[in-house]
Amino acid sequence: MKPTSDTRKPYGGSSRALIIALDVGTTFSGVSYALLEPGEVPKIHGVTRFPGQEHVAGNSKIPSVMYYDKHGRVMAAGAEADNASIISQAEDEEWIKTELFKLRLRPKSMKLKMNGMRLSTLPRHKTSVDVFGDFLAYLFRCTKSFIIDTHANGQTLWHHVETSIEFVLSHPNGWEGAQQTKMRRAAVYGGLIPDTDEGRARIRFVTEGEASLHACVQSGLAADNPSRHGFLVADAGGGTLDISSYAVRGTNPLVIEEVAPPDCIFAGSVFVSRRAREFLEEKLKGSKYGSSDSIDHITKRFDETTKRLFRDKKDLQFVPFGSPLDKDSQVGIRGGQLKLDGAEVAAFFEPSIQAAIASIKAQVDASQGMIKSVWLVGGFAASPWLFTQLQERLAPLKITVSRPDCQTSKAVADGAIGFYCDHHVSARMSKYMYGVEYLREYDPNDSEHQSRKDRLCELPSGPRLLPDAFDCILARCVKVKESTVFSRKYCTELTNLSTLSVFEVEIWCYRGGDTIPQWILRHAEDYSTLCVVRADLSLLSGSAEPKQGKNGKTYWTIVFSVEIHFGLTEFKARIKWNDNVSNFRVFFLMCAKSVGLK
Repeated sequence: MKPTSDTRKPYGGSSRALIIALDVGTTFSGVSYALLEPGEVPKIHGVTRFPGQEHVAGNSKIPSVMYYDKHGRVMAAGAEADNASIISQAEDEEWIKTELFKLRLRPKSMKLKMNGMRLSTLPRHKTSVDVFGDFLAYLFRCTKSFIIDTHANGQTLWHHVETSIEFVLSHPNGWEGAQQTKMRRAAVYGGLIPDTDEGRARIRFVTEGEASLHACVQSGLAADNPSRHGFLVADAGGGTLDISSYAVRGTNPLVIEEVAPPDCIFAGSVFVSRRAREFLEEKLKGSKYGSSDSIDHITKRFDETTKRLFRDKKDLQFVPFGSPLDKDSQVGIRGGQLKLDGAEVAAFFEPSIQAAIASIKAQVDASQGMIKSVWLVGGFAASPWLFTQLQERLAPLKITVSRPDCQTSKAVADGAIGFYCDHHVSARMSKYMYGVEYLREYDPNDSEHQSRKDRLCELPSGPRLLPDAFDCILARCVKVKESTVFSRKYCTELTNLSTLSVFEVEIWCYRGGDTIPQWILRHAEDYSTLCVVRADLSLLSGSAEPKQGKNGKTYWTIVFSVEIHFGLTEFKARIKWNDNVSNFRVFFLMCAKSVGLK
């Protein structure tokens, strides 16, 4: 099998187009893009020059950091924010340093064990969406400058495509519709797209796991994978470890399917650094190096050197942080270096490694033993210790671990473009259970029903019903093809047709396991609203037939269907109905509260 770049189809559009993939990571970010020319095979390019990195040729990643002044204006971002003169100016002028802001977008269902870590304060009058939007705007400006300066007739090229640029935004496997909505709002705030239906449609989303899969395919790894075996892509980044499991189902063209629900855990490299900082605070307490600023500096040097090079816990480790005059034998500092025992450094990594192994084993079980290989990508994948530990601990399961022969740190940005161009994944596994609320007929002999008796309601036609019943439309761990539509028909009784103009159905998500619950527990952690589908059904008022209710009150019965598309990287739902005049009408929503009646 050839790598994707050899089998990618020529672009079939009629005019030149530009696709930009923005990978905003917890600690580092990058950008890739493709200029699509009619009849030509798309090529992926990386943005390799950013302000503040002019002295480093070909560096494709910048820190996800910004400085704001007291008025909420961005004063520096990316590599520039790491410049010594900027750091000094920031201190003098009391700028606010903002980092790890991506973690603020996490779903409430994803618990973050801070381990003493504090997210930096948001600038005045700024929300997490605003900050994310500011950073998207910065990446976009850098991309524009790079394309104009790098390509022949760059200015003309940019003017030709700038009003139709499509963007692919990557996000952790655990992010859901609410996070995608926030990211789309951030893109509007950052000026990437206009706040219109057409503008919002220019944003696409891909999970970091699936983007990493496409990067691995581009490097030819899929060519070496037997079709009968599954493989796992582990994207080890700064904040999250995104685990996705796949199997090759066809080779010409390449067709890949998910074989287990993807996982996302907070076990990235930033947590290794935070554990190191906690250790250093205790170790250096009472010494002249125990101040917060000194520990920040030593931790930063640990990040840049020791953490990246660590490979053997039997060897002593050194963190170079100062001058030859820095010395304190009581805490292991000599010649500007802090001495650490290899076992101490290994302990910083251990919780992340254990979490990765547990997640991988769960994926193997969920795939019924199909997985035989792991592809490790992401910035954290460059760690020799992480790589060898995964190899050693997965060897008893006869699972091999490898890294693609490419720059693993830019796998997500490149893979996001590959996702747009090649779209290899044809089926995905449902992570949770999805459904709607309906009214269940009251059974006086059922003790559960009796306990809910105070909430009884009565329809105009007579039945006594209980709210908050859960109707499952899609169960957990079900393989869903992109073309599959899950549909369920419902009806409701209305005594006032004017309410049809604001008709809503709430889509619920249940995360509590594989057993379908009978009821929706609205305040329980396992239940959440995935989105709300809204439609204007006022056109039905002309064809709806009035009926006489139990107490002589007039009512109308409205029949409709809820259709859900789960097989895409972005959840989509719609309400469908028949107005008895012109076949079916469709209301389409990408993700947006209320009650469906069964």
